[in-house]
Amino acid sequence: MGVEKDNSGVRRGAETLLRDLIHERVGLFYDDSKIRLLGDKLLPLIAERGFDSFLDYYYLLKYDADSAEEWRSVVNALTVNETYFWREMDQIHELVEDVIPYLVEQNPNAPVRIWSAACATGEEPLTIAMRLNENGWFERANIEIYASDASDAALERARKGSYRERSFRALPAHLKQKYFTPAGKEWLIAPFLREKIKWSQANLLEPGETALLASVSIIFCRNVFIYFSPVGVRRVVDLFAEKMFVPAFLFVGAAESLLKVTDDFELEEIGRAFVYVKRK
Repeated sequence: MGVEKDNSGVRRGAETLLRDLIHERVGLFYDDSKIRLLGDKLLPLIAERGFDSFLDYYYLLKYDADSAEEWRSVVNALTVNETYFWREMDQIHELVEDVIPYLVEQNPNAPVRIWSAACATGEEPLTIAMRLNENGWFERANIEIYASDASDAALERARKGSYRERSFRALPAHLKQKYFTPAGKEWLIAPFLREKIKWSQANLLEPGETALLASVSIIFCRNVFIYFSPVGVRRVVDLFAEKMFVPAFLFVGAAESLLKVTDDFELEEIGRAFVYVKRK
């Protein structure tokens, strides 16, 4: 019996077990209205394993001692990597024009560390690097940029620095010409800019993978929490609050709110952008 022919009730029960396990391990959450979508995304992986049921796949992920590689495949299958350069720029403009000058003034000799906590294929940290470079900050201060993602497939693309036209929908043309060179149907980022960023793989729900990365003054974690449950969001934000330097500046997506999640950060309007700030 193939998976697609499973009894619908049995499939639903196994999908629920998988949903809860994935939520526990990586934070992504599918509510009951989207649980069938989760199953459909996992079907190709289950077929590759030659399994006949979702339950078999659940047992593999939960109990198999060698399941680490399979978990990487799960994350790659479920991760949403839709992003582009120059996205939600009000926050990045204020980072460059207000936050970094403030931090440098407070402690001129300390490095300013920035972490793009879910960088997907790299457009966000590279946008930050471009904007910083345009203002000469790499020459004026010690800026460190870190970028991570749970998906090793996305990180491989980010490290390569090769992008198709869809990534450039908002990037000003003169910056595309300045920082990219054509390579067939794709464009390659300037090596000096890519090398400004330290790339790594990290699951936001694994403190062992994120504690050092979170030891920064600035975190961009945008358009991530919309895929997490409130419990998952709280776990991540609590770690940020514990590990970030003070003052700490946390940037989240325009559609995301932490007001019911944390008392450690307060929402402030800085110039044209709203930022969660920890000053104590």
